[in-house]
Amino acid sequence: MFIDSHCHLDKIDLAPYDNDFDAMLAATRASQVGTLLSVSVSMQDFPALYKSIEPYEGIYASVGVHPLHSDEGLVEVEALVREAARDKVIAIGESGLDYFYSAESAELQKASFVKHLQASAQTGLPLIVHTRDARADTLALIEEHGDPGVAGVLHCFTESWEMAAAAMEMNYFISFSGIVTFRNAEDLRDVVRKMPLERLLIETDSPYLAPVPHRGKKNEPRFVCEVARCIADIRGVSVEEIAAASSENFYRLFRRAARVPLSN
Repeated sequence: MFIDSHCHLDKIDLAPYDNDFDAMLAATRASQVGTLLSVSVSMQDFPALYKSIEPYEGIYASVGVHPLHSDEGLVEVEALVREAARDKVIAIGESGLDYFYSAESAELQKASFVKHLQASAQTGLPLIVHTRDARADTLALIEEHGDPGVAGVLHCFTESWEMAAAAMEMNYFISFSGIVTFRNAEDLRDVVRKMPLERLLIETDSPYLAPVPHRGKKNEPRFVCEVARCIADIRGVSVEEIAAASSENFYRLFRRAARVPLSN
């Protein structure tokens, strides 16, 4: 029923599952979460990330460097394209701009973001974008260097409706995380109310940002159902409608992903 469109499976705390990845995955599937996208934040860590998810049906990877990992140096387009040729890579990223935590590295972040935009255009794979306190630069770089024929997603969205609308005009989807459940997130819930359903995705960004009622715990992919329930409540529709729409949107955006029955 549900898809977690953005999680970091290589960083999940497996202690509650006796350090058994398969046990964590079984609990995820038991919660009706059938497909997962494990998102890369580091080229150095990518090979291990990919190896860990490769045997599993319904689990995919992206390849890219998070804007706060500038210590790795500037990634080259060729390296992204090469790794993106792997069978289970369905996206480029996450990349983008984060001026909240690292405004001093803005120029390096922008240069890296452009490389990811170019790799997305070259491969035809959607770009997963992290943006925080960098609205104008994020949109300007997407417009200047992105391919309007290749869709993307602003993940873990916390920005304004105006930014969401501008991104959607450039063929981007908007993904909401557990932040939408937080008590102080009323402005974000207003964005959810205005969203066209055909552009909406759900995610956990686990192990970060656990949704209510799991606040204070390490996040897991199985908690994506709480994000869906919150969005359903905000919009006054059934959780089944949000699950179905967000899943269909996932497959429209990430076209390399195969539709896997939940029983698998």
